[in-house]
Amino acid sequence: MFLERQDSGDRVVAVSMKLASETKRQDQDEFESLILSAGGILVSRVFGNRLSPSSNIFVGKGKLEEISEQLKLNSANVVIFNHTLTPIQESNLEKELCCRVVDRTGLILDIFAQRAKSHEGKLQVELAQLRHVTSRLVRGWTHLERQKGGIGQRGPGETQLETDRRLIQARVKSISTRLDRVRTRRKQGRKSRLKSFLPTVAIIGYTNAGKSTLFNRLTNSNVYAADKLFATLDPTLRKLQLKKFGTVVLGDTVGFVRDLPHQLVDAFKATLEEVVSSDLLIHVIDASSENYGDNISEVESILMEIGASSLPKIEVFNKADIVGLPYRLERDISGMPSRVWLSSRHGGGIDILLNSLVEKLSSKIVCRTLTIGLDKGRLRSTLYHIGVVKSEEFNSDGSATLSIELPIEQWNRLIDRTSSEFFLGKSI
Repeated sequence: MFLERQDSGDRVVAVSMKLASETKRQDQDEFESLILSAGGILVSRVFGNRLSPSSNIFVGKGKLEEISEQLKLNSANVVIFNHTLTPIQESNLEKELCCRVVDRTGLILDIFAQRAKSHEGKLQVELAQLRHVTSRLVRGWTHLERQKGGIGQRGPGETQLETDRRLIQARVKSISTRLDRVRTRRKQGRKSRLKSFLPTVAIIGYTNAGKSTLFNRLTNSNVYAADKLFATLDPTLRKLQLKKFGTVVLGDTVGFVRDLPHQLVDAFKATLEEVVSSDLLIHVIDASSENYGDNISEVESILMEIGASSLPKIEVFNKADIVGLPYRLERDISGMPSRVWLSSRHGGGIDILLNSLVEKLSSKIVCRTLTIGLDKGRLRSTLYHIGVVKSEEFNSDGSATLSIELPIEQWNRLIDRTSSEFFLGKSI
């Protein structure tokens, strides 16, 4: 419905206002990168200062005239605001400027529409777009009144606006049902991984921090990676072999951004659930960004919103080579790995990260001695299958005593599944 878009080539006037009512200023460089990522051609920038936005047109009359002049001088056809506009503000601005007006939320939604490739990704983006456009339908249909009666004029008794809202609500319901099925399949996939006792590590971070490049470096994959905002929308899972530990599942996820529209957070919950269910997070940070501190805060805020803020994580400062920082490891107050400086593009510091993952995942390793009877051969087979058996001795009664080592999360899952199936010996 919305997704058949190509790079627009629209000539854009970018508007950024410094508002005294705003607690933090939007990043101008990021805003312009979003415009370029959407396929826009930035031809003019308009800046201004206000105590608070105008309820009707966001900007003042003088600034509106300046924007109109820039549109004519540069033959521009789109005005994009680095702010969130209300439907009334957007509608009034389009009437005054006689061109398309897009706010920050609409801009991000447009980029997502261009990037979505998988069936699931397209559904999620369309759902977000439909929820966004519902409140803005009044712009296009205010000229249509309720249909009149009489021969050839009788209608369904509702305005075109009401008809469109009804159709959109039906489409939203249909997409939500399909995404629920996707969410169910993802849950089944996670259950399968839990049954195999494989830890899951999710790569998260601000958009364009280098997550996919790091993912490809670690797993020898060829996931699409580019110097663009939101190059990755669809999550990808691969197995990663860690020396002295075993197999883990590594996931690449969608990048976060400042003021990520709530419609997208809601629509991508099926994807973000992969983050929430992870055993460890790799938070990738662009060390070359002047605003990396703010970017970290934004990621932490979204993690809080989706219920993943308490998960253990390692902060990876990527692109350390660009800013001339040495590849190194930093530990927290307890002595565990907390930060790694590396270059995912050139591979410098990757070994430091891999060793840190092993140390972090092994920090809660459980060592146990289990005595398993002859009738519990299936349990013995499972322990060998997941690779946790370190040694085994057979007893005179035919039972087997196994020494095992595994992460505490895997141990707890094993206990939940098989607590009545074996006798626990003493810890070693």
